[in-house]
Amino acid sequence: MSKMNIKPLADRVLVEPSEAETKTSSGIIIPDSAKEKPQKGKIVAVGPGTKENPVTLKTGDIVLYGKYAGTELQHNGIDYLIMKESDIIAIV
Repeated sequence: MSKMNIKPLADRVLVEPSEAETKTSSGIIIPDSAKEKPQKGKIVAVGPGTKENPVTLKTGDIVLYGKYAGTELQHNGIDYLIMKESDIIAIV
């Protein structure tokens, strides 16, 4: 992986979403048109936080976030989401 050039500001974090499931637990293959957007990902960069809201997440954390949380962006061919720390639901 190349060095990350994106540095989130304030209480924002940069998340690399997990791959969408391609098979169900019973082995049925899911077509591309039926795949759901993943709601789990890995933190790749963290902002410094603010005085009122220090950031509690760290790089490498696996997190769950809301279905429509964050702003999508692409960098070096990889899809990322940038969102506020408050959009994160849980650390896995």
